[in-house]
Amino acid sequence: MIPGYSLISYMSDKVKAGGGINLAQGLPGFPPPDELTAILRELATGPVHQYAPGSGDAELRALIPSLFGAGGPSADRCLITNGATEAVTLVYLYLKSRANGPFSTLAFDPAYESYRHLPRIFGDRFHPFAAEGPLTEHVGEFRRAVRESGVRLVCVASPGNPWGRIFSEKEWGTLLELSEELGFSVLADGVYRELYLNERPYLPVDRISPRLFYADSFSKTLSITGWRVGFLAAHEEHLPALRQIHDYTALSSPSVLQKAIARYLAAHGGADYLAALRRQVKGSFDYLHAALTGLGFRIPPIGGGYFIWARLPDGWSDGLDFAERLYKKERVAVVPGVHFSENGEPFVRFNIARPLDEIQEAARRVAGFIAAERP
Repeated sequence: MIPGYSLISYMSDKVKAGGGINLAQGLPGFPPPDELTAILRELATGPVHQYAPGSGDAELRALIPSLFGAGGPSADRCLITNGATEAVTLVYLYLKSRANGPFSTLAFDPAYESYRHLPRIFGDRFHPFAAEGPLTEHVGEFRRAVRESGVRLVCVASPGNPWGRIFSEKEWGTLLELSEELGFSVLADGVYRELYLNERPYLPVDRISPRLFYADSFSKTLSITGWRVGFLAAHEEHLPALRQIHDYTALSSPSVLQKAIARYLAAHGGADYLAALRRQVKGSFDYLHAALTGLGFRIPPIGGGYFIWARLPDGWSDGLDFAERLYKKERVAVVPGVHFSENGEPFVRFNIARPLDEIQEAARRVAGFIAAERP
């Protein structure tokens, strides 16, 4: 039976309680930069333990444009949030509050859990858009879906989660043109923007407008998912209302953690750490992708991110049953695909942001399970 809360948390909690290998939750198996933790230790003895400014540490906000080079969002358009999850939720609640009538959202199937489950929690409609190939080949179908479902917000992660698909610059252009034509807003989620496998993804941060919001986080790029420091970039006409919701629901992200990130970025930039992290993630991806393919899993093209989205081998059709039995027999946790899609029953998601030796052991256990338990 599917539990009434996140299947990511459900499967990850099994490892936390019973041990094993956690390929369920997007937990990086790599330490943060040494320089960052050294800065945190130094800061922890100073006067930085009270509320941060609601909009975020001024030094950290000033550094955000430099993360993107030319064309990044200006600091005065950025709000520091409790991870990208809060940024997504802020946009959702803000646009819902402005809606005159029903509020409906759309995301590309399979979709990240917040995109699917925020509408369910707040009694709104969610439309998963499933199509083979790029958006540019399905404009008519997409236009009909938006009109028929009364879509007010479209959420796009690139690279995606659970499927690490990357949206091309042409697809982004088409989507933003459609947003102006049809009157919906777009939330661009760039949490995995630096964790690409081959080609750096384009993200429309240079095109922030009344119709485009941008969410991001330091969680994945610095391996600090527990710090919960992210940011939201938005057009100036939206910022006062977004800030108000933030003030009354979250108030601020932890002051000492914001300050530590700001000091680290100002002193070190983070490019060397990111390059090494990208190599580690790609090495684990390459190994697990080859191992799973050899076991009969079918994997769509993946451009980046933390995950492998895989269809179960022949003979298996229930991802929840597969995940439950795999953990029980081999102590390897993965996420059933139904968490991300109504069509996801024969899929599971594997986290690949783990050290190579752990990935190799997980692959060995999955192979043993498949050999022993195949229907």
